[in-house]
Amino acid sequence: MGQQITMNMQIIQLLALAGIAIYLILKLRGVLGTREGHEGSRADMVERADYRPKLEVIEGGPDQDITDHVAEDSDAASALLGMKQAEPSFSVTEFLYGSKSAYEMILMAFENGDLDSVKAFLNEDVYDAFASVVEARKAQGLSIEAEFIGVRDTGLMGATFDPKTQAAQIDVRFICELTSVVRNADGDIIEGNETEIKRQRDVWTFGRTMGADDPNWQLIATGE
Repeated sequence: MGQQITMNMQIIQLLALAGIAIYLILKLRGVLGTREGHEGSRADMVERADYRPKLEVIEGGPDQDITDHVAEDSDAASALLGMKQAEPSFSVTEFLYGSKSAYEMILMAFENGDLDSVKAFLNEDVYDAFASVVEARKAQGLSIEAEFIGVRDTGLMGATFDPKTQAAQIDVRFICELTSVVRNADGDIIEGNETEIKRQRDVWTFGRTMGADDPNWQLIATGE
């Protein structure tokens, strides 16, 4: 009697497993479909797949090299993007880093009356304006002694780009600290203090033709 009960239990288990198997087969057929003789070769399937719409590759979000410095939807951002498209190696961050060195170099050359050392970095109008001031100081017997302390802040204030001419302009704000005194022909200080640190604010505009062989930007305008 016990053996018969055991056999009946085994039969019930087998029937249950068989039912589960049949259910899974039917479920898979409903999801995957069946392979019929007229479906075609694998090569035919690949060929038909070529007619399916291809997904376009969507690039990442906004260029952080631009949005770190200007608003994403600003005119300046559009101009900077145009510059980078015209010259893919251009980096806004690297430009701003280099502009600080250019600012110190040009400012101190102007203060010391040594414009020849920075002439390549000035356009003709700016060079002539700086040179006239330097010559006026010399004519009055005045000289300037200045010491550059450092740039305390920089900011990208604006940018424009002409895709036809590839002409680019970038406005940069500098806030620096320096000491400066003006001496007369006798060497007496007539303005400033040797130990007083002054804070100076300038907005300079740099220009360049993107894609040109010369990588240097020129100072094309100054303001406050």
